[in-house]
Amino acid sequence: MFRRLYFSLARSSPTLSSSIFHHQYTSLVINHSKPTSITERFTSTPPRFFASDTKMSDTQKPKFTIPPPDKASKPEMLRALEFSMGSSFSTSPICPPPNPLIIVISGPSGVGKDAVIKKLRQVREGLHFVVTATSKPTREGEVDGKDYYFVSEEEFLSMVERNELLEYALVYGDYKGIPKRQIRELMAKGHDIVLRVDVQGAETLRKFLGNSAVFIYLVAESELELVERLIDRKNETSEALLMRIATAREEVKHVRDFDYVVVNGEGKLDNAVKLVESIIDAEKAKVQQRRAVI
Repeated sequence: MFRRLYFSLARSSPTLSSSIFHHQYTSLVINHSKPTSITERFTSTPPRFFASDTKMSDTQKPKFTIPPPDKASKPEMLRALEFSMGSSFSTSPICPPPNPLIIVISGPSGVGKDAVIKKLRQVREGLHFVVTATSKPTREGEVDGKDYYFVSEEEFLSMVERNELLEYALVYGDYKGIPKRQIRELMAKGHDIVLRVDVQGAETLRKFLGNSAVFIYLVAESELELVERLIDRKNETSEALLMRIATAREEVKHVRDFDYVVVNGEGKLDNAVKLVESIIDAEKAKVQQRRAVI
């Protein structure tokens, strides 16, 4: 039957007969050269012409189409974009939380260090004031444990011997120092802390902390304004007042050793506090964060 069909087609189309003839004998060779079982036929390597179907090139792979943003819901767009990117979008913060800061506020007597810190604590959350230990007498309105830790000279020197102070100094005949324990406890909780020290204490802290802390120098608008503030205190002898004024003149020369200078003008406390807040915000936004270790 096949021969009759072949010769019939051969007479009508010589080219087609040549093609069929070639396919006939090739098929015979493939199918009859070696008998194969049913298992071998389905597990053997497929013919080469199937290769393009089983392993497509990147250009042949079907591409995923991202729908137009105005035609799809937000969840659908997110899924489509994640599929296209090949990964899910992370919910982790791009920037890690900023490190806790140590802010050292210093300046001559009469510049308003206490007033600036008090106001700063009222308007800024997460800011903690480290209470200084001192052997000086209590002034009117000062509260033990809030403004200072008032101790005797003997108690203070015992704290020095036990290495409990980050820094200490003899200022105008009285000892002042910063307890280490407070700083460690507050920083462990991630709090920013403020240290109030005189210029001599700031110099000592700079040696210990280097550039890991922020040093801010407070000044009055003028020397005359500073002297008038000291006079208005009315709680010192003339000799003590002269000593403070002379010391203040020398201390102003150290302003270049600080990172920032803030003018606390008479009646302009809010402006000074806002500037200190701006300094803290700028430090928090730095790429290279300060890292203090006590």
